[in-house]
Amino acid sequence: MSYLAKNYNRKKISFKFGKGSYLYSTNGKKYLDFVQGIAVNSLGHAHPKLIKTIRNQSKKLWHVSNAFQIPEGEKLAKKLCHKTFADYVIFQNSGTEATEAAIKVARRYFYSIGKPHKNRILCVKNSFHGRTIAAIFASGSNKMIEGFGPKVPGFDHFIFGNHKSLKRSITKNTAAIMVETIMGEGGIKVIPDWCLKELRKLCNKKKILLILDEVQCGISRSGDFLAFEKSKVKPDIVPIAKGIGGGFPIGAVLMNKKVAAGMTPGTHGSTFGGNPLAMAVGNTVIDIVSSKKFLNNVKTLSKYFYLRLNKLKEKYPKIIKEIRGRGLLIGLQLHKDQSKFIKKLMENKLLTIRAAENVVRILPPLNVKKNEINESLRIITNVCEKLK
Repeated sequence: MSYLAKNYNRKKISFKFGKGSYLYSTNGKKYLDFVQGIAVNSLGHAHPKLIKTIRNQSKKLWHVSNAFQIPEGEKLAKKLCHKTFADYVIFQNSGTEATEAAIKVARRYFYSIGKPHKNRILCVKNSFHGRTIAAIFASGSNKMIEGFGPKVPGFDHFIFGNHKSLKRSITKNTAAIMVETIMGEGGIKVIPDWCLKELRKLCNKKKILLILDEVQCGISRSGDFLAFEKSKVKPDIVPIAKGIGGGFPIGAVLMNKKVAAGMTPGTHGSTFGGNPLAMAVGNTVIDIVSSKKFLNNVKTLSKYFYLRLNKLKEKYPKIIKEIRGRGLLIGLQLHKDQSKFIKKLMENKLLTIRAAENVVRILPPLNVKKNEINESLRIITNVCEKLK
């Protein structure tokens, strides 16, 4: 009997240890892990530099209150600001905390300039911004909010790709538009560069803020350090998490100087956010994944992966409908429900995870090797062949 609550439908498998792109189950089987904690383990399992960092920092200091200066956090914040649009950072523990803080920053900015009525956030219908009460209502998914009423006010929605719906939804009370640069849970849907540019222009015209949620698609997963960089836009606020800790819980809100001015002492806080142990890990991760050589390798390998996956789509057109994504955030959209396909992949020792719209999410570590990609392609081909 398990004493864990039943809020997860867990697969009947557990793991003893991991190494790089692989997980080893408690019954001795080896799996190619292309879930990686849902885009969390950016450097795979048991990366030697992360082990060394945790070991060294754990001997010195794990946790102190944010009532004091934390040098490791100051160092990581400086790196993030120098590598991005941001002027300031607030550290959190997770993606949902980061998006909640992003909402607070947007609302607080307008409050601080004497416009408290501008407090509504406009989001894509059926997007995903986390699992807290506010975040599920920001997502606008009927399935997610079922049973968690009353409705949290302050969120409006528009349909993905429907620009008339977007413009019609902006009111005098709108504070910000918040979208995922690449929708993860929603089916690996990429917002085109031209659309991001138009969003920025629209926000400028309406004098509202642009929040780009990069919790899943950020931190080098797209082949750029942040996914929106390719479009050359500059958002006002960006929540990040997942990959920045390489498996250790870290979240953060990146923001420009204008909006950060509203976050005065006492407006937000976190007991564990920015603790020395987490910050030490984050510094090591960012030093590895933000280098030009590392990013170019992500782009090269992902280009190869997409090329081969599209050939499989041509070979099995009745099974594979579309190949989606960018970098190593990959979606394999099927014509039918993906559950059986994912199960067959697992039986063949490849771990993947579902997303909306019959999408199989493929999330290898960012330092995946070409032979491991080829191994996954052989397994996907084998499953397609058996299901055709």
